Amino acid sequence: MVNDLSNEATNRLAQELRHSGALADLFARIDSGEMELTGDGGLIPALIKTSLERGLEAEMTSHLGYANGDREAKGASGAVNSRNGSYQKRVATEVGPVEVSIPRDRDGSFTPRLVPKGSRRLGGLDDMIISLYAGGMTIREIQWHLSQTIGTDLSHETISNITDAVLEAVLEWQKRPLDEFYPVMYLDAIRVKVRDGSHVRSKAAHIAIGVDMDGVKHVLGIWVQNNEGASFWASVCSNLRNRGVADVLIVCCDGLTGLPEAVEATWPKTIVQTCVAHLIRASMRFVNYQDRKKVSAALRPIYTAVDADAATEALKAFAASELGAKNPATVSTWQSAWDRFTPFLEFPPELRRVIYTTNAIESLNYQLRKISKNRGQFPNDEAAVKLLWLGICNIEDKRATERQRNKGKRGKNRKASGRLIQGQVTTNWKQALAQLAIAYPDRVNPHIH
Repeated sequence: MVNDLSNEATNRLAQELRHSGALADLFARIDSGEMELTGDGGLIPALIKTSLERGLEAEMTSHLGYANGDREAKGASGAVNSRNGSYQKRVATEVGPVEVSIPRDRDGSFTPRLVPKGSRRLGGLDDMIISLYAGGMTIREIQWHLSQTIGTDLSHETISNITDAVLEAVLEWQKRPLDEFYPVMYLDAIRVKVRDGSHVRSKAAHIAIGVDMDGVKHVLGIWVQNNEGASFWASVCSNLRNRGVADVLIVCCDGLTGLPEAVEATWPKTIVQTCVAHLIRASMRFVNYQDRKKVSAALRPIYTAVDADAATEALKAFAASELGAKNPATVSTWQSAWDRFTPFLEFPPELRRVIYTTNAIESLNYQLRKISKNRGQFPNDEAAVKLLWLGICNIEDKRATERQRNKGKRGKNRKASGRLIQGQVTTNWKQALAQLAIAYPDRVNPHIH
């Protein structure tokens, strides 16, 4: 809100200056090519230089206790220390390099905050680099982009170090405390290529989304799978348990090997539900294109059955049909996943719609694939997690900005995307929660406030 008010004030001031005619001469010089806005020698870098030097002078005044040239104040304060000229420092900014005069004092105790010692970049440039990286640009693409647009040449190592600076924030996010209870948790993955010694391996980056008691979805964590099976999932479940997750009603996933055993060991009462949408797609994988619509219609009675017995009869009927005989792999896929599919049939329609699919993650993964597609490979697992985390933050920031622009417009004129994950409320959640409270009163009711 503060930023919005600041932006409004800035825009209002710019419009007032424009209408007053005070900027007419400036505009004429820009139009004639006599003056550039950005880059070396540009107007905006000059304004930044002036503002920084004014701020640094104010810092020095605060440090010494008297203004430059104010001998009476200096004598009254009894100050021993005094100004000792300045030195030039070239810093990279969002609009190009700027040469700044840094004031000095005689005893060397002055520590500037606007342009810290040892710093060669202003903070805004770091934010720009991280934003470009989160948007999917590689380090070398960022390097070229900065050189071409604002004339700032940064080394590959410098840009890499800037993006690595967010690793601490990622680590903090991965270890943050979680809610004690999540009625529903979704698990899904995207494939990333990670260098492992002299080889490049395709790994699964698993993302967990928890639905809290208010129906709000939250990304709980990102884990890159180093090994197959129960040992990996045991570590994931242990991580969630250690961060405060004491109970989960339903974990919805895509038949992940070893996950059911790890979940049962961590939360014994939790139901592991195979994603029905994934199961349907997997069973259609080997069906001829011309038969797909027929097979899809024939499978519908299975997952819309009123209970497990009716679903069993529907599967038997499909297996005995001409389509079933023609597609034995489809029948086999359903039979193999049957034990993890049937819990779905115990729930009423309102709750079935919530756990039917992991689409909540799939829509997120679609956005993340667009960001990560430029990466041929990642140097390590941490780099993959860093980009995915930044990608999630970037997607949410973009959508929040779009929603802010659409604020106040009529519904039909709003074109902004809704929240992707953070803060998005699950559809029909109130009805689903009511059904869960009836089915599991001893586990749900203590968490209803």
